Amino acid sequence: MNDADADDGAGTETRREPVADPTYDDAFDAIVVGAGLAGSAAAVTMANEGLDVLVIERGRYPGAKNVFGGVLYTPTLRELVDVSAAPVERYVAEKRFSMLSETDETAVSLRPGEWHDPPHNDSYTVLRGEFDRWFAEQAVDAGAVLLTETTVTGLLRGPDGNRVRGVETDRPDGAITADYVVLAEGGNSLVSEGADLKSTERAENVAVGVKEVLEFPERDGIIADRFRLSDDAGASYHYFGDGAVGDAVGGGFVYTNADTISVGLAYSLADARGRQPKPERTLNAFKSHPAVAPLVRGARTVEYGAKTIPEGGHESIPRLIHDGAVVVGDAAGLVLNNGVHLEGTNMAIESGYLAAEAIASAASRGRTDEAALRSYPERLEASFVVRNLERYGWLMERVERDRELVFEELPYALADAGAEYFRMDREPKERHAEAARDRLLEAVGGWRGAAKLAYRYREVIR
Repeated sequence: MNDADADDGAGTETRREPVADPTYDDAFDAIVVGAGLAGSAAAVTMANEGLDVLVIERGRYPGAKNVFGGVLYTPTLRELVDVSAAPVERYVAEKRFSMLSETDETAVSLRPGEWHDPPHNDSYTVLRGEFDRWFAEQAVDAGAVLLTETTVTGLLRGPDGNRVRGVETDRPDGAITADYVVLAEGGNSLVSEGADLKSTERAENVAVGVKEVLEFPERDGIIADRFRLSDDAGASYHYFGDGAVGDAVGGGFVYTNADTISVGLAYSLADARGRQPKPERTLNAFKSHPAVAPLVRGARTVEYGAKTIPEGGHESIPRLIHDGAVVVGDAAGLVLNNGVHLEGTNMAIESGYLAAEAIASAASRGRTDEAALRSYPERLEASFVVRNLERYGWLMERVERDRELVFEELPYALADAGAEYFRMDREPKERHAEAARDRLLEAVGGWRGAAKLAYRYREVIR
């Protein structure tokens, strides 16, 4: 990702007042591992509660190593910071969902007028290298310490060998103590394993995501023209089917930024290991599709990133608390990616906030035991995060069982049916309508198959 204005030097530390390098004897109330969305949300909340907080980030700056699709959802963020000052790219004014065959596109576009009015459905495109740095600065302004270019290598334990008492880092004399540790290290959460706070994911429940940021040689007006946008409005396009990711379970996306576009894919890790070509080849094929190529024509790649994405839903949420430690965000598997709802940023921020609230409450009572932190999983369970994962997190697993229908049959059937229904010739239109209906029924197994399909996916609209 772009690091043109990244700070130089190893172990960069940021605070309102400079302090000496933290050592084992320089204890904090709380340490946050990772300056992503969940980590900074936790840090802001705890610092505002008066706790002495250290945020440790392995990148040169917050966001340097963070990859996501491109849309930030801000309902909880607005409760923590002034979103109007945040470095967002565009607000999302259009959501578009497309089924792609090898050459065809069948699409549904949503452009509600109310999305043009603040707070714009709390949906904005952002670039993590800019946004995460700004968000971490809000934590610093609240009193937290930010330590960059530092990797947490393990957890410190108390005399009982169980309670977490801080972290080990790769810095000289790098043991740092704290009463609480917030594990916000993202999907590749190796430290969380040391606290027994990471679930074992099957490859079918993990996606691999690849993304490019594309820049146009002539910036003025080209994005607005190609995506039919005005002012600061943006678009969020999602693609599924054989033409997007072959016969893999997953999809593609195109998001508009202020002067660039984000283009990428996310599909099952099991498919990435097996049936699919390398992600770069799959992404290039996606960009060459007739429905996508006109959007990216003439652009050059200025950033590339890849990551793994947890998709196990509610059943894959690990244990969230331990004596002296909590796990939040992607590290806790809090991502809803079912093809219809593509969310994770809002869940990360909410979990960081709720975990920080639980820690502040426990600290006020002088307790660090697991029971004192129980309000975090309890409040998370009652929040939109877990309720949405329970209600909708199963969808991709079901789609996996119907992969041939969803990704191979339907894109072609929808394109054929649409072409037939609107065919212009000298035949009565009812014949074309019947032919279109028959083509769809053929794909789903007749009326009985259609009824079974509707029943199987009823929760999506119920």
